[in-house]
Amino acid sequence: MPCKLNRMPELPDIAVYLSALEARIVGQRLQQVRVASAFLLRTVQPPLSSAEGRTVCELRRIGKRIAIGMEGDLWLVLHLMIAGRLHWRPSGAKLAGRNSLAAFDFPSGSVVLTEAGTKRRASLHVLSGEEGLQSIDPGGVEVFACDLDSFRTALMMENRTLKRALTDPRIVSGIGNAYSDEILHAAQLSPIKQTHKLGSEEWQRLFTATRETLQLWIDRLKTEAKVDFPEKVTAFRKDMAVHGRYGQPCPRCGEPIQRIRYADNETNYCARCQTEGRVLADRSLSRLLGKDWPRTLDELESMTRRARGDGGRAAASAASHGKS
Repeated sequence: MPCKLNRMPELPDIAVYLSALEARIVGQRLQQVRVASAFLLRTVQPPLSSAEGRTVCELRRIGKRIAIGMEGDLWLVLHLMIAGRLHWRPSGAKLAGRNSLAAFDFPSGSVVLTEAGTKRRASLHVLSGEEGLQSIDPGGVEVFACDLDSFRTALMMENRTLKRALTDPRIVSGIGNAYSDEILHAAQLSPIKQTHKLGSEEWQRLFTATRETLQLWIDRLKTEAKVDFPEKVTAFRKDMAVHGRYGQPCPRCGEPIQRIRYADNETNYCARCQTEGRVLADRSLSRLLGKDWPRTLDELESMTRRARGDGGRAAASAASHGKS
């Protein structure tokens, strides 16, 4: 069973939220904003109350943020962070429970913001004009608004691993842990390959895979949310190729999906398709096992067989690492 770590909503999720909100609140007057958590609002001027009574004119995505444009060039910008989610409720719905942070009331219904857990990381900014929006934009390139050359230039500003470069909001806009795994699997590239070591054909594969993977999931999620508001924004979807599928067969070659775990994140990949059969070292476990760390799929399979046969602690630890 893969370990179900939380994930911040990424570009496809935000795109679907925007699509659902557009059908419900654009052209609607914001009657009231109710804030239940003092930690949510991160700005003082303009005051939040100045948004009440204004009509929603447009919606935008800024990185992984949702920007609600009001008449008079006033913007409400939501960052859901890891555990924040949006819900569509009847107008004036009660903010019940400690996870309910805010409600934005419209004549047709209320947008309710919740955040699971005890850490309050989600944020709301009230900003004025384009200058205000630019102040919170990390600056990464927009995948659907750039060409191959500008994409490559952005990722080569520093010599990073592909995983790190794709998930840095200052480099690429809107991509996080889950979709970077899917993109790199589609491109058949190692997550730890350095950006300065990619050849021309690999850059083309990466650029194409990035656009096609994101568009594929935007289309899928929009289809799911065509009737109902998207209530189940999650990191782990059964149709994903590698993300959250540790130990399960790769849909391309059938070999078990591998992973590297670090802090609250993990990188999922197929060793056969992406790393020429090499099992990438997990920092903590490879340090523990030292020279016993399996370097290839064949060594990993051999270690797994030994663990099943003799119950060796080190072998069992490596073979089952991360299972939960």
